[in-house]
Amino acid sequence: MKRVAILISGSGSNMVALAESMVGDHPARPVLVLSNVPGAGGLAKAEALGIPTALVDHKRFGKDRAAFEAALQAELDKVQPDILCLAGFMRVLTEGFVSFWEGRMLNIHPSLLPKYRGLNTHARAIEAGDAEAGCSVHEVTAELDGGPVLGQARVPILQGDTADTLAARVLPMEHRLYPAVLRRYAAGDRTPLHLP
Repeated sequence: MKRVAILISGSGSNMVALAESMVGDHPARPVLVLSNVPGAGGLAKAEALGIPTALVDHKRFGKDRAAFEAALQAELDKVQPDILCLAGFMRVLTEGFVSFWEGRMLNIHPSLLPKYRGLNTHARAIEAGDAEAGCSVHEVTAELDGGPVLGQARVPILQGDTADTLAARVLPMEHRLYPAVLRRYAAGDRTPLHLP
């Protein structure tokens, strides 16, 4: 049984989707939800699900990213996870941290990678006149949003869409895609998954 730690910065909706999927014959179980934001909504949701939580407030470390990541790693060491899932974790991790976890760390990103790495993905897709948008689950590497894509789900961009309306349609697809990819990944299957 694989042990999964989930890193969040906000409401934790993808974390909940992941946690609720890890039951029954699933090859993994959540062992920790860790946030870098005091009071992040996802912490209370994790506690309600009976998952241990931890907080490493990045602001305490100023610009010292190495010290912040050392504190993150210390919390992770306590639970010895096999897989890290970034679920709305809004800190860019250094190459040292990423290389330690490479091959064991997943992220969900709200675009059809390799398009629109970074932020404001929905607005950028609309401005580009794209016919569709979506989300991608990828392995995390030192290149921002650049690791191997393990799954994608697509939604059409509709006339009159705003970044907010598009985001609202993509989010339920994130909640389907990320658990499906994690189940396969935990079982050793890294074949890309494409949801309609």
